[in-house]
Amino acid sequence: MQIEDDVAILATSLGRAVGTPGHESAKIHIINRLTGLGLRPYIGRSFEANYAHDEQDFCNLLAIAPGIDSDLKPVLLGAHYDTCGDIPGADDNAAAVAALLSTSEELIKRKSDRSVIFAFFDAEEPPHFLSPSMGSFRFYEDQKPEDIHCAVIMDLIGHDVPVPGLEDLLFVMGMESNQGLEQVIQNVDSGSQLRILPTLNRYIGDMSDHHIFRTNQVPYLFLSCGRWEHYHQETDTPDKLNYEKIQAVSKLLTDLTIKISQTDMNNEFEGYDSSSTEIRFIQENLMPVISAMGLTLNLETRADIDQLASMMLTYLPL
Repeated sequence: MQIEDDVAILATSLGRAVGTPGHESAKIHIINRLTGLGLRPYIGRSFEANYAHDEQDFCNLLAIAPGIDSDLKPVLLGAHYDTCGDIPGADDNAAAVAALLSTSEELIKRKSDRSVIFAFFDAEEPPHFLSPSMGSFRFYEDQKPEDIHCAVIMDLIGHDVPVPGLEDLLFVMGMESNQGLEQVIQNVDSGSQLRILPTLNRYIGDMSDHHIFRTNQVPYLFLSCGRWEHYHQETDTPDKLNYEKIQAVSKLLTDLTIKISQTDMNNEFEGYDSSSTEIRFIQENLMPVISAMGLTLNLETRADIDQLASMMLTYLPL
């Protein structure tokens, strides 16, 4: 499986911390894969979008698959490729990088209405997180030549959720950012190997590169399985991942992108109540497990969802 091969190449003991040999090797591998897939650079003639901050060099990697109508605002799909120190970073974030490469291959074959930007962001991890050197910040503020229709960011998508019965769950944050996304989520094909749970971003906060899009009121989704015991540890190695789940996330991302590309996003940012759709997915994908645990919940209002979210956070280190 190409996804497994990509993770193995990226997630080595060298790590991918900014400025290290492992970081450079990862950059070269991603560029070679983008070239082999026949994607075009998004800016100029190179996939490398270099920038500097505090006398340190960084590099976002940006590619584009042209859509049917290049005059429409593009969709952006993103994942960071650096690591938090000299650790393998298989789940954080080689799995999402591999899934994004897989999705790009599919979207070349299935041309969407809008062009699709594939952004491999640098410097997401500490000490750069939410600082001016963060790759997604520099992309949004300095590098992008046009407005973005919607951004979909992935981080920590390669592991089983560490709760019995919920292993195949994928959290989808940000549906509340635009009512057009509610229709997309309601109709997306998640396949038989993946259950999705749309929920408010505020329950866990801005964990990744979607922050800059949210704060600038760009419609966004954030896909994640949450943190787990190997988060930011040397034990975050390729053998710990569920590759069938990663493949399922890639297929979901492909379907999401096509549907987002076809959907109007001219609604007010965070201008509607997404509770009813969240409750529907909770009842379908979560309540059977909750009931099996001997718990009874009445889900009718946002306050009920708030209570459930608080309870889940006691089980999951999101």
